[in-house]
Amino acid sequence: MKLPARCQTVHLAEWMLLLVAIAWGSSYSIAKHAVTFYPVLGFLCIRFGLTFLLTSPAFLRLHRTDKARALKVGMPSGMILLAIFVCETFGVAQTSASNAAFLINLCVVITPFVEWGLLKRTPSGRERAAVLVSAVGALLITLNGGFSSIGTGDVLILAAACLRALMVCATKWLTRDNAVSPLALTSIQSLSVGIGSGIGGILFFGHGMAALPHEASFWLCTVYLVLVCTVFAFFAQNVAVQKIDPTRVSLLMGTEPVFGAVFACVWLHESVPMLSWLGGGLVVASALFVTVGPKALGPRPAPVLD
Repeated sequence: MKLPARCQTVHLAEWMLLLVAIAWGSSYSIAKHAVTFYPVLGFLCIRFGLTFLLTSPAFLRLHRTDKARALKVGMPSGMILLAIFVCETFGVAQTSASNAAFLINLCVVITPFVEWGLLKRTPSGRERAAVLVSAVGALLITLNGGFSSIGTGDVLILAAACLRALMVCATKWLTRDNAVSPLALTSIQSLSVGIGSGIGGILFFGHGMAALPHEASFWLCTVYLVLVCTVFAFFAQNVAVQKIDPTRVSLLMGTEPVFGAVFACVWLHESVPMLSWLGGGLVVASALFVTVGPKALGPRPAPVLD
């Protein structure tokens, strides 16, 4: 039986999120390599400054009312995004890329509680089951080396996971009565991160930003992160978050650590313990359970926003 067009749109958004998970999974290894050439805050300023330049036409051509709406949603969510990337990038610089990719998945467990408190939406039975499976997988991953193995970088990634859960729910809440162009929203969020990290970098270093690096690998990494992991990924996420419930968004993004571990093994030659792979498998299984299951069982309830 053919699904309604609205339901098909939701499924397309879900598969877009899986592509985002692959892109962001690769970003930990790429970013870890890039920050060996340039300070974290300066790197974030470059990355998101370039992203803003690429996406700014989508914002500038909006009507004045639409611009105000984009700013109303993009500025506060952009501040949360700034905090996320500061924690993530400083964190990945101080821990393994595979560990960072796995730890960030704890946002899957946190999101339902944030969603319940902010949006007053109780997760469905299917989603609660998937969250439970993801939680078990996350425990296998994060406790693999014992509590004594958790360092500063791991704590920063855990903070980023909490902020990710807040970001998804806050964006949903902010766009509930303010439909915004996803690309324009990406532009404003990028501007917020770029300016915030630039100011932070100047204040942190005191004498100003460091000279730009000349290494080609740094710029190749930066271009990849800008085009694939930022412009495409944020656009896809901003589309999906207005079509899909926040808990479902986080569950689909829960496949990210597995892709992150694969890239860490291939790109950085990191060794990932078997227990971590087992936990990652549970994460993927829960995400596929949410994505594929509804197609067989029929359309799910209408999302909060069109």
